[in-house]
Amino acid sequence: MGASMDLHAVNGHGSAASKNSLDEMAKTSHVIESALPSADQRDAQALARLGKKPVLKRRFSFIAMLGFTCTVLVTWEAIPIIYITGLVNGGSAGFAYSYLVALVGSLSIFTVLAELASLAPTSGGQYHWTYMLAPTSCRKFFSYIIAWLVICGWQAAVATSAIVSGNMILTLVAMNNPGYSPTQWQGTLVYWALMALAIIVNLYSSTILPKLEFFILSLHILGFFAFLIPMVYLCPQKATSTEVWTKFNNGGDWPTMALSVFVGLIGSVFANNGTDCAVHMAEETRGADYVIPWCVVSTSVLNGILGLGTLLSMLYVTPSIEAVLESPSGQLGFPYMQVVLDSVGSYAGAAVMISIIISMFIFAVFAFLATASRIVFAFGRDKGLPFWQTMATVHPKTAIPNYAIYVITAVACFIGLINIGSATAFNIVLSIAVSTLYLSYTITELLLLWRRIRGDIRKPSEMSGSTWQANELVWGPFHIPGVLGIALNAFAVCYGTIVIIFCLFPAMINPDPAHMNWACLITAAVIFFAIAYYLMYAKKIYQGPVVEISPYQIS
Repeated sequence: MGASMDLHAVNGHGSAASKNSLDEMAKTSHVIESALPSADQRDAQALARLGKKPVLKRRFSFIAMLGFTCTVLVTWEAIPIIYITGLVNGGSAGFAYSYLVALVGSLSIFTVLAELASLAPTSGGQYHWTYMLAPTSCRKFFSYIIAWLVICGWQAAVATSAIVSGNMILTLVAMNNPGYSPTQWQGTLVYWALMALAIIVNLYSSTILPKLEFFILSLHILGFFAFLIPMVYLCPQKATSTEVWTKFNNGGDWPTMALSVFVGLIGSVFANNGTDCAVHMAEETRGADYVIPWCVVSTSVLNGILGLGTLLSMLYVTPSIEAVLESPSGQLGFPYMQVVLDSVGSYAGAAVMISIIISMFIFAVFAFLATASRIVFAFGRDKGLPFWQTMATVHPKTAIPNYAIYVITAVACFIGLINIGSATAFNIVLSIAVSTLYLSYTITELLLLWRRIRGDIRKPSEMSGSTWQANELVWGPFHIPGVLGIALNAFAVCYGTIVIIFCLFPAMINPDPAHMNWACLITAAVIFFAIAYYLMYAKKIYQGPVVEISPYQIS
């Protein structure tokens, strides 16, 4: 599709702009068109259709973004950490089968999100799409609530990755030094150190971050083999295939085994969650409307397969759940370390293998912070946050949203204070990482399904010679058409609904406060806060995604 020189401006809600505004926008658009090479012009054109000016530098190629998304998912690296969750509720067989369900379900969720990312490649992601898809009468409200869900979900993800990394470091030290016992305040200090490292990388290494992702992607793939091959080959005692594929467990004392398996499913969901990170980096990716969707799908497939390999290997080399849970590292929350040690029979070898996982989780902290800050930047740009002018500011030299990075880091460090007093209270705050994000996925995809069935989204060929309005519903280059697309969309919504329900369940029936899943309470608190703030203040300021520039006329 080519862009003509004739530009037509619209305001933020579809009405015609004034003649002066039209001339001003046209001049801005002509400057962008003439100053940029063709590839960058196409990206600027895609943003202009969403009413946005390009203010962030496009540093990421397909491979760099693939490394970024794989870093965020850390699926195979997360499996050893959460696999006890699936063994308690579901057993080895239940975990294996539920992982396959989560793999297919997650792929459906993120394939539909990939379609939306191709339709509207913006850092705002879910909240911007919700505004485009929802009925006119309520689109501002729903968009605002979704934005807060996404921000809080990614804020929790930042804190989760940092605390897990810090606690793994201390547990590895304890495993190699039997007389050492980590404390909560030490965990918090390491947590803060990792956050400090993350902010330094995000602020001062922004230009090399895409190049760093090449190294991280290589470590992610090669580390998979370096971790699994020694563990499986050297393991002296393995479970039988009968035990792995037929042994179920209902450790939560749920009324039925099926219910227990669904509760255990959430561990697999957690390991495969977060591919929408690419969406929020769209304005820093070259060819975003094509590259981002394929990165989302490729990452889901690649990480899902690597995660399955890790899961099956862990199940075969863990003949006794009770033994690893009662080990020193098991008591500290990371029984997989004992499994690795028992398999290779060497503290030095186990330390190297475990360090691969720790390194990947530390790299994930950098990527989580980058993702969360872009959402804050986008929502600030659309006047959705307190001090939105500051949140939307980018550094004039690096084109990085510094203040958004500061805010996410400061909130994460503040949350770390809670860990000093109560690990349970800290975990309560972090429990929303899955529930809030899956709410944003499912609601957005439900609205897309509604629009899809109604036939409201046009093909690019139907726009030839038409004047584009900002946020026009037109399919991008990545699109699954017809009945297949509707079926996939419907399946994704059903799967997302199941995940939302069961991610609110505790791990066991009749839990005490320390083992209660507080995600339902915290998620409700986030929604209540967003609604209250919207009604009292934001309703007057937030009018949906702000139109900064006129779309092009497509010929």
